[in-house]
Amino acid sequence: MIINLPERTRISLITEDKSLSSQELSKEALNIATQLQRFGIGKGDLVVIIASYQPSFFSTLFGAWRAGACVACVNSSITLSEINNICNFVKAKAIVGAGNLAFEEAPAAPYIDTTQESESSHPFTEVVEHGLDDDALMLFTSGTTGTPKGVTHSFRSLFARIAINREEIGDEVLRNTLSPLPTHFGHGLIGNCLTAIFAGAHLRIVPGVSVEIASNFGKLLDEHEISFMSSVPAMWRIITRLSSGPEKQYLRRVHVGSAPLSSDLWGDIAKWCSLDSIWNVYGITEACNWIGGRTYIRGVAEDGLIGKAWGGSYAVKLDDGSIQNHGKGELLVQTPTLMRGYFDRPETTAEALQSGWFHTGDIAVIDEMGNAKLIGRQKNEINRAGLKIHPEDIDILLEKHKDIKEACAFPVSDPLAGQIVGVAIVPEDSSNFDLATVKTHCRENLIPEKNPDRWFVVDGIPKTDRGKINRENVANFCLNE
Repeated sequence: MIINLPERTRISLITEDKSLSSQELSKEALNIATQLQRFGIGKGDLVVIIASYQPSFFSTLFGAWRAGACVACVNSSITLSEINNICNFVKAKAIVGAGNLAFEEAPAAPYIDTTQESESSHPFTEVVEHGLDDDALMLFTSGTTGTPKGVTHSFRSLFARIAINREEIGDEVLRNTLSPLPTHFGHGLIGNCLTAIFAGAHLRIVPGVSVEIASNFGKLLDEHEISFMSSVPAMWRIITRLSSGPEKQYLRRVHVGSAPLSSDLWGDIAKWCSLDSIWNVYGITEACNWIGGRTYIRGVAEDGLIGKAWGGSYAVKLDDGSIQNHGKGELLVQTPTLMRGYFDRPETTAEALQSGWFHTGDIAVIDEMGNAKLIGRQKNEINRAGLKIHPEDIDILLEKHKDIKEACAFPVSDPLAGQIVGVAIVPEDSSNFDLATVKTHCRENLIPEKNPDRWFVVDGIPKTDRGKINRENVANFCLNE
């Protein structure tokens, strides 16, 4: 298998005058492959790529693949100790990026600066054919400071996911795609970017959603005739407050994922976009991003409703240990896009992959029509004197309050109950915020045991480098302030 890009593919950075055609991408990838070849990198080697919002990031990715390497993507803001931890664990042959690394000391693996032209007078000519089951991509779900948890995907799982995405969305809808998401995790890299690239789309990249960009987001969509984009709920909480919606009707489909989406915010996005094709998508890195989703239907949308699986199957593991296609329990997934495994963690892999099913750790209800609804996550459960509380329920309830921008519930140790409920909240207007009315809102909508005991009003809730909430981190942030 040789990877070729569609001729009409183009990648542009919206905030700067930077754009690469398919031919320019291929030329840059050839130069990078030459550099890697001269360095001795070939088939079976692993290189760490510093991810970025730049079009040239994709030249680096395709260049590494052309040289035969497997690619591990990491955040551009990674620290020296974090990148050394990853390089030592995966035995990286090199670190590849654009420009000098801003580290005082040399990292654990040699660094290749792709902005430097290859000194070789002979360009890379060896045709490296990948087998479908060769390692293609490694994405990290945790462990930049502890033991890394690298999810390894083959070319088979990667291109199966891209094919399923294209079939579900449609190449015409993908024609003008916008990505505001980081490229070092599956949602941004695979779902939002690679799916569009291999559909021959014009992929436009925006480097995150700053206040300035959010304030003009409707105009941005109109100006660039955006037909598709994927996103996260936190982004829309800002956009729907700061910007008016698009005036023209180029937008045909929007995905929202990577975090719980409340029915209220779902409806707000649909209203802002003047579009019902707003999809609450469910995806995990181990399944190569999206697994399934559900479009917005007024009056039917519910918190956590993720619909049916795309190109695969859902099931639930009930309390008695049986696996059923409907009911309530741990959500299991079967799809051709599942990972090969966690790098060098066979026991963890065996625990997650059993009899062809991936055990997600999410709690869901599946109805008899095959529609899934997420309730919470096993490891996030708060155990209050034996009562299992899903903190996601509290988050969503609080975020429906007009005075709250964001909320995150978490367990707090208690000598009597074992755990009680703590919650961090970010007010819409901290200068005019009445916590008492919020507590009343909770008492009116939650049973007493689920009501938060410890309240923390904060300016912002800390996120991981993938923009997700780690409840343990939030708890430490609040309790140690």
